[in-house]
Amino acid sequence: MKLVIDLDRRTVSVDDLGRKTTHSLSSPEAFSAVSRAWLHCGWDTKHVYTFTWLGRPIIQLPEDLLRIQEVIYALKPDVILETGIAHGGSLVFYASLCRLLDRGRVIGVDVALRDHNRRAIQQHELAPYITLVDGSSVDPAVVGKVRSMIAPGEVVLVVLDSNHSRDHVAAELEAYSGLVCLGSYIVATDGIMRDLVGAPRAAADWGSNNPFAAAEEFLRRHPEFTLEPPRWQFNESEGLQEAVTYWPGAWLRRTR
Repeated sequence: MKLVIDLDRRTVSVDDLGRKTTHSLSSPEAFSAVSRAWLHCGWDTKHVYTFTWLGRPIIQLPEDLLRIQEVIYALKPDVILETGIAHGGSLVFYASLCRLLDRGRVIGVDVALRDHNRRAIQQHELAPYITLVDGSSVDPAVVGKVRSMIAPGEVVLVVLDSNHSRDHVAAELEAYSGLVCLGSYIVATDGIMRDLVGAPRAAADWGSNNPFAAAEEFLRRHPEFTLEPPRWQFNESEGLQEAVTYWPGAWLRRTR
């Protein structure tokens, strides 16, 4: 896709595989095209590596964080389970929401949590809301340990953000989807990988080896889940309906 942004004329011209269109800068079509380019540029420049939440680095797109907090406020889960911890920013973010809501706790799973990150999480003011589990998120022993920490009937929201290969995410979906009750989600993050082939930090096989592909395969096997991005709680824009996100195809909601 080739893009020309003319701020003087307030137009966005798009050449998408030979199909050329021009849109007003104030149109949803222009916003979509510019957002797509911005997401790619942000990936290349590591934009998401510039934020913290309550002191901990949080490697997430801010828009994705705001969208998931809307879900957490509406759902009010008893447990937020995240695979992949990194610096712990996401765990602290979820824990802060639990504290604000006076409800819930956070479980984080990681195969190689670095000691300095572990200490920072354990010493954080919100540490009482967080439990760390060491090991591969698809190790049966780890899966069993996580399941033992969740009581029957608890509302669980699952966020998969560890190894983003198709096979690993597929295994995580099978391992943890059973914890998700009716109306809740299992979220397979970073599906944007499928659109980043050729980017500096992308692998050549990302077109097929990505979380989006794993989610599609999972949905074919599990009709009790549907691909259902959360409905926006507030929208006074003129025509915008789709989120600017690193998580396309991520939101798998249990509907039966």
